[in-house]
Amino acid sequence: MSINCIRALLESAVETHSDKTALVFNEKSISYGELYARVNQVAFYLKELDLPKNTRIGIYSNKGIEQVVAVLAILSTDYILVPLTKMLKPEQVEYIINDCDIKCIITDKLKLESIEEINFDGHILSYETTAKEIASFEEIYKYYNKPYVCDINGHDNAIITYSFGMTGTPKGIVISHRNLIDSARVVSQYLNLEEDDVISGLLIFNLDYGLNQIFCSLYKRATLALHRFILPDDFFNHLINDKVTVLPLMPVNISQMFEDGMQRIPSPELFDHLKTITSSGGNVTAKMIKDCKNTFRNADFYSMHGLTEAFRSTYLDPSQVQIRPDSIGKAIPDVELYVINDEGKECGVREVGELIHRGGYIYRGFWNAPEQNALRFKSVDILKDVINLEGQLTDEIVVATGDYVYKDEEGYLYFVSRHDNMIKTRGFRVSPYEVESVVAKNIPQIDQCAVFGLENEQIEEEIVMVYSAPSEISGEEIIFELKKHLASYMIPGRIIYKRSLPLVQSDKNQVNKDALKRELTAS
Repeated sequence: MSINCIRALLESAVETHSDKTALVFNEKSISYGELYARVNQVAFYLKELDLPKNTRIGIYSNKGIEQVVAVLAILSTDYILVPLTKMLKPEQVEYIINDCDIKCIITDKLKLESIEEINFDGHILSYETTAKEIASFEEIYKYYNKPYVCDINGHDNAIITYSFGMTGTPKGIVISHRNLIDSARVVSQYLNLEEDDVISGLLIFNLDYGLNQIFCSLYKRATLALHRFILPDDFFNHLINDKVTVLPLMPVNISQMFEDGMQRIPSPELFDHLKTITSSGGNVTAKMIKDCKNTFRNADFYSMHGLTEAFRSTYLDPSQVQIRPDSIGKAIPDVELYVINDEGKECGVREVGELIHRGGYIYRGFWNAPEQNALRFKSVDILKDVINLEGQLTDEIVVATGDYVYKDEEGYLYFVSRHDNMIKTRGFRVSPYEVESVVAKNIPQIDQCAVFGLENEQIEEEIVMVYSAPSEISGEEIIFELKKHLASYMIPGRIIYKRSLPLVQSDKNQVNKDALKRELTAS
């Protein structure tokens, strides 16, 4: 079996740390040996389904120990994992099922009803025993006790994660087993992770940042403490009771924990065991950093910038976080970053250009999306005026990120904007087109609709919807309808009625969003 796969990490951890606690969730915990046994039982069952190699298997469930078992079980087969965040509505799940042809879904009792709404005709596997015709982990743990052996190729596809692309429909990015190992290795290196660390599993396991916490824990034989963020009080208890030392967050999580001010936060000495905080998935403000520093006084704060097409590009060293809080930092190990202008020349100091990612951690590409791949995955030849390509024997792929940035005099990078008009909110990318399409399809009273983002320090961007109609519609009525079709993070925070919307001069069928943004910003 390849050394460049998560299965190899799991087997190695069991050989040396079988009795060590691998996972903690509330009052429950399991050792590496127990985790390995459960993973083998579920993987054995999955292989008995006798599905073709590279069959896509989805996980659509709430967080818990069994969800991690499911992730590792799929990665112990030659199938491909497709995480489906629990926040997706049934019709969004149905889109992803059809897009990558999912043949099996692993779920829990709460999400089973949502799957039944979409008439999924593939295999269904539930954590709990629910009905005779649906197999469960509980039954598998009782009856599947045969030895399980597998042979995983590190170059094979491992995961397809879905985010929202420029066309408004989700685009799946394909990640190999080798990608997963490389990302665990580099994060463990620059964060100085150790065997005795307790890593918080606060993030949802739908994208690479969240999933990476599982793999880093395996890589270092650390403990992963799972948590579902509901209330700040519960979150702080999680940090204290689980003795968390490494805390991966998104900026929206920082806003949530400090939203009621500092008066309800426990004494800072209760968090002195916390040594590392990481943040990715959005811009970090100076206030967020200050709040974290005041509460988690021994913790180094790492601000990071990742891509859809590659695991990560930059991180800001903790020594620089308070000096230049707006910076996204410098390249992570094994990555070269360049800022180029429209002519392909390297940009000067403080000149804005497109960020080009060269080197490690580049993913395989978008699933069944040749146009998207052509837009983002480019020949290294686009850097011919920046680096010396003499003697290159084979072509090399780099990522044209679509992120527009600039460098300061010391080489630190600063994010300016996206090439497209994606909205970045609460750590998620939201396509205005998808929200507008749902409005057009389901609220016929609305004549025209424009959805866009406006800067909001707490959540990075607030989703704004401006619409025209013969008469004003209740905002509650609009939100009620949108919630039937969209994930919660995609619901507009502000809904504004206008009798008519400004149009683009060159295209009278297109709403002038820039004019609307200027008007709202000015007011």
